Amino acid sequence: MVRRIDAIDWNILRELQGDGRITNVELSQRVGISAPPCLRRVRALEEEGIIKGYRALLDEKKLGFDLMAFAMVHLVSQAEADLSAFAEQVERWPLVRACWMLSGETDFILLCVAPDLRTFQNFVLELTGAPNVRNVKTALTLKQTKDVAVVPMEGDAP
Repeated sequence: MVRRIDAIDWNILRELQGDGRITNVELSQRVGISAPPCLRRVRALEEEGIIKGYRALLDEKKLGFDLMAFAMVHLVSQAEADLSAFAEQVERWPLVRACWMLSGETDFILLCVAPDLRTFQNFVLELTGAPNVRNVKTALTLKQTKDVAVVPMEGDAP
């Protein structure tokens, strides 16, 4: 049974989404409780899987990945074993930053980065040649207008 998230937990989550490197002392001050119970709450949120982990958000362009694109993949078969096999293959492609299994015409959508168009084209050739892939449609991004790696919190505007 999952415990109820109270107002203090919501505040902890909001603060950690804003700055995952905040110290426990600073976090406890911001949410209005002392450090030991704050740490216990954070650990409980981690153990329950509500907090999945911590990571640095990198600027792919500054690291030489100037191209960002989506690849929409339609498989020949949607049998569970084939869907799982494709999802496992996706894990082995470093240019794929994110992947979602979808309902409808497209089985998977992949968010990809590459240093240049040629590298992405080579990846698309590999992707289209992967087992069980019927076809792939791609869309190069022109401009990113929103990039927020946070979950909306209570009280956030809809």
